[in-house]
Amino acid sequence: MSATADDLTAQAGPQERFEYVLRLADTSLIAGQRLAALLGHAPALEEDLALGNIALDLIGQARLLLALAGRIEARGRDEDALAFLRDAQEFRNVSLVEQPNGDFAQTIVRQCLLDAWQLEMYESLAGSRDLQLADIAQKAVKECRYHWRFSAGWLVRLGDGTDESRARVRSALDTLWRFTDELLTPDVLDARMAVCGIGPAPVLIRERWQTRVRATLAEGGLEWPRHQHYRWHGKRGEHTEHLGHLLAEMQALPRAYPGVTW
Repeated sequence: MSATADDLTAQAGPQERFEYVLRLADTSLIAGQRLAALLGHAPALEEDLALGNIALDLIGQARLLLALAGRIEARGRDEDALAFLRDAQEFRNVSLVEQPNGDFAQTIVRQCLLDAWQLEMYESLAGSRDLQLADIAQKAVKECRYHWRFSAGWLVRLGDGTDESRARVRSALDTLWRFTDELLTPDVLDARMAVCGIGPAPVLIRERWQTRVRATLAEGGLEWPRHQHYRWHGKRGEHTEHLGHLLAEMQALPRAYPGVTW
């Protein structure tokens, strides 16, 4: 007898579901915070507005996911408590998103690598047997498609542009490529969620991500970067030094004035 959707979802305990949703939430939250710091600093007004809108989309996704994580955890922590009252080691975002903005090329490369992954993830999660997660994913997919068009379009323009823009985008790829391992290499929790029908099969995400990114790099005249050793695992709470600095700024007000309301 085949298991029902409810049976499959029940196989994953609350702590596993909490950790899995937190990974998605924290990744969007930190990516949004990074982009928000660029407001007023993009190379042109149109790009400034676009990056600001993407930041708002990502933070909106994070709010929905953090609220869901709080309900799963059932310890009375809402989206604000989870965002502003956890220390760095409690965050579960992938290490890629906590990397500094750098120049425009580095921002675009970081965003493009993330967007390709988020688009594949949310398209798959839209069919999750966790109906609350599926509902959030269905909303996020439309935003992720726009994010991908923007970042992939700019990656191609930079790669196929001037010698200076090509050199900058190649440098950014060399700097950030090692962080893609964490996006594409499953751990026990990823595999567990796939077996339960909550998350996608990791091998499919890897194949689709590689196909999408490879085609975009080729269009921009850019080579597939060589594999680099990876040592950080943000999904396990092992972060680079950059996250602590980001959180210190992001959490300053609620830490200084606990319980403040507007």
